[in-house]
Amino acid sequence: MREFVTVHVSEQQPGIGTVLLNREPTNALTRQVYRELADVAAEVSQRDDIRAVILFGGHQIFSAGDDVPELRTLDRGEAEATDRARRMALDAVAGIDKPTVAAVTGYALGAGLTLALAADWRVCGDNAKLGVTEILAGLVPGGGGGGRLARVVGASRAKEMAFSGRFVGAEEALTLGLVDELVAPDHVFDVALKWAAGFTEAPAKALAGAKALIDGAVAGELDEDGQVRCYGEVFAAGECG
Repeated sequence: MREFVTVHVSEQQPGIGTVLLNREPTNALTRQVYRELADVAAEVSQRDDIRAVILFGGHQIFSAGDDVPELRTLDRGEAEATDRARRMALDAVAGIDKPTVAAVTGYALGAGLTLALAADWRVCGDNAKLGVTEILAGLVPGGGGGGRLARVVGASRAKEMAFSGRFVGAEEALTLGLVDELVAPDHVFDVALKWAAGFTEAPAKALAGAKALIDGAVAGELDEDGQVRCYGEVFAAGECG
């Protein structure tokens, strides 16, 4: 039974699954939330009725990041195990083999920003604040967050953000490529729906293959032979018209 992460498919928007993070008041990420995120990522990848996915934290806040009080109760071994679980969950979200859009409202901080970066695109409220804030708690970005951020904004800017822990406003986030579109806060979810709806009619195998090819190449995990194999696998799936 999942308590904090749920999946909904609207009758008005067939084919779009909304992954809702619901842990009031800040959507702080705990070990249980990470387990639920990994479970949900597996579910939406397997469901044929879901063709595109929205990550949403509600209309007030996306996520303030890790639950620091919980982290403070751990010893080193437990902290390292938690970081492995965190990485597994965030990689599972990034590995959803369907188009994903993060609808970012309020704050997306620390691991909350890493979660948003695990989506293919980010629609953001124009009053939102984003940041790599782990250093403010005497920590470093976990779950592969530093590498994911550097691939988006470059190593130099990623270091500046991680070393300072400063909040980044929505306009700067757009300039840096952290987000893809800014809208009025009340319209974030609706615009994310439009983004997701644009991909529900495309061939599913081809979409999954294109996502795997691009993500693998950017991360340096898919060499030229791997890219050729990916092409062949999609071709063999028989969706070529």
